Amino acid sequence: MRVTYLGFFLLLWFPGVLHAQSAARHCDAPRLPHGYIVSEQNEYDHGRTLTYACEKGHKPAVEGWWATSTCQSGTWSPKPQCIVEEGCIPPTIPNAKYTESLTGWYEEGDKIRITCDEAYELKNNDATAVCTNGSWSSVPVCERSDDACDAPPKVPHAVIVDHGYQELFAADTHLQYECEDGYTAEGAGNDKTIVCIAGTWTEGPTCSSAATPGAGHGGSTEGATGGSGTQPAGRGTTPSTGHGGGSSDSSLQPAGGGSSTTSDSNGSDSRPSFLPINNCGRYPFVPYAAVEAGRMNLRYRCDEYHTLVGLDTVVCHSDRSWSKLPDCKEKSCVLNPARYPLLQLSGFQHLTGAWKHFHCIWPGYYTFVMCDNGEITTGQCCNYYGHCL
Repeated sequence: MRVTYLGFFLLLWFPGVLHAQSAARHCDAPRLPHGYIVSEQNEYDHGRTLTYACEKGHKPAVEGWWATSTCQSGTWSPKPQCIVEEGCIPPTIPNAKYTESLTGWYEEGDKIRITCDEAYELKNNDATAVCTNGSWSSVPVCERSDDACDAPPKVPHAVIVDHGYQELFAADTHLQYECEDGYTAEGAGNDKTIVCIAGTWTEGPTCSSAATPGAGHGGSTEGATGGSGTQPAGRGTTPSTGHGGGSSDSSLQPAGGGSSTTSDSNGSDSRPSFLPINNCGRYPFVPYAAVEAGRMNLRYRCDEYHTLVGLDTVVCHSDRSWSKLPDCKEKSCVLNPARYPLLQLSGFQHLTGAWKHFHCIWPGYYTFVMCDNGEITTGQCCNYYGHCL
């Protein structure tokens, strides 16, 4: 009996609390300028969905000419909104991010700039989109980077630590394995870390039972000492001076495919395939390219007038030589000042299919140049009186 009275007493004392909890799950009817709502009422229960459309000259701030919104604990989601027909709703661009509008939509002429997520890069270097007459012009695309890596290889009796699972990893990503209790990391110089280089993971460890004697603890052979900069057995590649060249692409070993290392008396690896780039000295020079340095690799990017040929990522081998360098090949329809010394050119220039006027090196003389099907055609240098050289 006392319990019943106590419950009745609480209801009398806390009616405001109970009403607030109940009201929090309802939504007031939304205000919708330039639009109208089907089955309009003053209040909507939690979970209730309404349908709305917009007046002529306006459209919903979502795809389609009509839209829905759902009451979620006192808030409408998505917010019912009618915008002008020339406006744009936020574009959906996979694997990318951009600054979103505070109003939830964009006006005619608004421009957004895209930044791709790690392991992705812009297609055709197109990073912007413009709202034009209610739609986006040339929406950028973020595609997988050529030097990105898939999920790392599975190592029995080991897990990846300090990193959640994902399907794609950016170049120069470092992941660390940790062996389960009772197992010890062996191989790859006992290094538990793997690195994403040029689309491939470096070789990882093997987790062996602690009861099994580990390899790699014997003395070194005469042919491969452990000294700094010593030539590894069987490679036959001299250390690079940092001016280019380097060894072939085949030395970029995939995970599990072996590594270029020295060997001890038991035939086990004693040095990893790759070293941090500061072990290889001065960075190699690639004409018409800029270089970005990471901890384990260099990445080269050609300028807008040249196309990269070969791998854009260069690594430092265990013998302190650079891997093979890429080249920057001149694109078609590009005027190179060195090839056209009679033209006044301040630098490389792109050409289109139309004839373009250029001044010659002689004052008062000019010519016309055109590129058709990748071939550049030049005329004679003539002055305005018709005299040609």
